[in-house]
Amino acid sequence: MKKYITKISIYCSLLLSLAGAAKAQTADTTAEFKPSGKLWGYAFGDYAYKGGSDNIGTATTPAYRGGANQYTGMPVNANMFQFRRIYLGYNYDISQHFSAEFLLAAEDDFNAGLDNQAAGDILTNGKFAPYIKLANIRWKNIFHNSDLVLGQQATPGFAKTGRNDQTSEEVWSYRSIERTITDIRRTPSFDMGASLQGWFDSKGCFGYTAMVGNGPSAKPETDNYKWLYADIYAKFFDKRLIVQLYQDYEKLNWGTYAAGAKGSVESLNGHRYNDRSMTKLFLAWNAKKFTAGTEIFMNTLMGDVSYVGADKNTYYRTTKAMGMSFFVRGRILSNPQGNQVLGFFARYDNYDPSGNLSNIVNDKNFGSTYSVTTSTYNPSTKEQFVTYGLDFTPFKNIHFMPNIWMNTYNSALSVTGTNTNGLAYSKLPNVSGVAGTDVVYRLTFYYVYGK
Repeated sequence: MKKYITKISIYCSLLLSLAGAAKAQTADTTAEFKPSGKLWGYAFGDYAYKGGSDNIGTATTPAYRGGANQYTGMPVNANMFQFRRIYLGYNYDISQHFSAEFLLAAEDDFNAGLDNQAAGDILTNGKFAPYIKLANIRWKNIFHNSDLVLGQQATPGFAKTGRNDQTSEEVWSYRSIERTITDIRRTPSFDMGASLQGWFDSKGCFGYTAMVGNGPSAKPETDNYKWLYADIYAKFFDKRLIVQLYQDYEKLNWGTYAAGAKGSVESLNGHRYNDRSMTKLFLAWNAKKFTAGTEIFMNTLMGDVSYVGADKNTYYRTTKAMGMSFFVRGRILSNPQGNQVLGFFARYDNYDPSGNLSNIVNDKNFGSTYSVTTSTYNPSTKEQFVTYGLDFTPFKNIHFMPNIWMNTYNSALSVTGTNTNGLAYSKLPNVSGVAGTDVVYRLTFYYVYGK
């Protein structure tokens, strides 16, 4: 009996020890998380030589087209060493459910003396100036498979969430060479606001982002109207095929609405009904040795073009801009570990912002000229952009990329045409028979640190 009691005591002691160990292990697991942060960044720049320049003006009064690109106005034979972007970021995991993101950026280092214009993130003394690009907090899984992000953050067309690699910039992956076609037109790639980023499945093959923001990116809000952004995406065939549909909307001015002639939209004498909305489709295919993609958008700018009519009233009319971008990138040589050593990339963009411009200038009430509110969507000029080059990667996160950058400009209206009132198109803004081209030869360098 005594031996039996002794065995029971031993068994009970073992069970109590195991229970205590299990409890301790659970406590240790709960306590495993420790707040931590990571400093990271990257930079890219070039040695660039301007081999050709668009100029439809005269020697004394040059008129350069393509105001949205960094090489507009740069004279032929100009050359420079130039940083185009420098990032310094810090990501901090506060808890299992909260993380913070902070990013300083210095971008678009333009020299006013060389470019014939003051532009870029430069101080009054001409030095490169950083600014706060991102500063936000993420509440992970605020509800099932969805994160809430508050603060200055990437917008849905550019958001990076860890499972969301469907955006065109990420798939194109050569921001160091050029922005995406919508980014060139200054669709905000980041903004101050609030967003929900979620997934419909555990693998992140289907998801969405919805955001409301101020609109002017890093600048303070200037009006009471908010940008609304949203996208939805899907990945098929083991994530090789990516499909993304994006939409945004913003009121610009909100005056008195009036139905105009022929059913078009117009407002009169400063009582303006003015907004913009973009719809974009992005498709990409990821193969083992190459990736190909296309990005297609249409931006409707209601009441964006204004003119004084023959009746002396000021009219605001609608234009539509369309853009298509096609790119391919791939691997030529790899090292024994399977990492790329030599790659290639090529891209072609076709941009036509002139939708409805012909109807506007042919209105019988049209005056002698027109002006545009949104300069990055000036309907006067069509553009075609081409870039291609090689990507030499001697070590991970180090890139040397010889490339050619070309943008060609054509008038949206025929230089020999006239409108219904007999006004020659050649007297309207930027109407010329000359197809000018900005051509830049570059050796681009790009490096990443902390990742």
